[in-house]
Amino acid sequence: MQYVPVLQQDPNGNPRVLAKYQAMSDEEGKALDKFGHGSHVSSIILNSEASSDGRYNSIAPGVNVVPIKAFGKFGTGTYADVIRGLQWVYDNRETHDIRVLNLSFSATPRSHYWDDPLNQAVMRLWQAGVVVVASAGNTGPDPMTIGVPGNVPYVITVGAMTDNYTPEDASDDRLASFSSAGPTYEGFVKPEVLAPGGHLTGHSRSKSKLVLAHPEFHAFDKYFTMSGTSQAAGVVTGIVALMLQENPALTPDEVKCKLMSASRPAVESDGTLAYSIFQQGAGLVNAYDAVYSDASSCANRGLDIAADLDGSAHFGGPANQNEDGSYYISGMDGYLWNDGYLWNDGYLWNDGYLWNDGYLWNDGYLWNDSLTEAATVNVWVEQE
Repeated sequence: MQYVPVLQQDPNGNPRVLAKYQAMSDEEGKALDKFGHGSHVSSIILNSEASSDGRYNSIAPGVNVVPIKAFGKFGTGTYADVIRGLQWVYDNRETHDIRVLNLSFSATPRSHYWDDPLNQAVMRLWQAGVVVVASAGNTGPDPMTIGVPGNVPYVITVGAMTDNYTPEDASDDRLASFSSAGPTYEGFVKPEVLAPGGHLTGHSRSKSKLVLAHPEFHAFDKYFTMSGTSQAAGVVTGIVALMLQENPALTPDEVKCKLMSASRPAVESDGTLAYSIFQQGAGLVNAYDAVYSDASSCANRGLDIAADLDGSAHFGGPANQNEDGSYYISGMDGYLWNDGYLWNDGYLWNDGYLWNDGYLWNDGYLWNDSLTEAATVNVWVEQE
């Protein structure tokens, strides 16, 4: 994260960076963001700069932060880098009271979610009480394009919508064309929710690689405009921070339940879905309703993360596939986008079942000890 006072300090001017970690060199105290992506997502979460009328250009401006750098100046890294960073978070979660982790990056799935070593580290964190928010990926809109670690069934995976540059008019809001869609290879519904991810503004220094590559989107030498599910995941990470501020006793499963229950899907005028459940999940997030939701016991039902991690049981989701290759959940038909819709009352689906060999991988993948497989921040997409 770059040195910008409104990212380094809370609204009262107090320092809020509790620690820094550079995973590639295994060094504490360093986390300079030369690429610009991490700073932008962080700004969406916690920018403490207020306008003249007291409004913030972020979701949770008072939150503390622990930057972890696992990607280089071109936005690329390896599984080993990311897992080293996740291990540091696990080891230091109690020292710094780390409650929510933003993972705005993606890698190509190479195996079942439970065999993937990066996903195993993510599941350990969820089991240990850290709410993990992952981006769906920017390779949509085709089905089965959810990346790692967004394909982990336990975590909160976020897709992107856009206000179509008319924030005061919800009637033309739509799913972002780049937003990756489910189901996963194991049949789980992903993403769980949508959040604003089109043309979001955030801080990114003028010398960062992204700004130098796209200077037309950098304004006043500080604010940079980007689109992506990374930005949408930042919005949800901020909402989760607000939920935990309101009720620190919430478990990750409880946070996920309340967040999904408070979300509203896009539907047609006749009440049918405007987008498939595999594109929008439970729908558009609602921060206020999520913070004050009384929903309970509605997320990750039928799953057992301890059994998943020790290898005694693995799980599949409720998705089915038609003979024509399309995907569905019985009784929940998806529809293509039409002009008019309402963000309507929510719905839930059954979460998980014991694995029954659906959507098998044709070939096994051998993970080696060096873990040189690539992981990257989500690819650049055009503004929407």
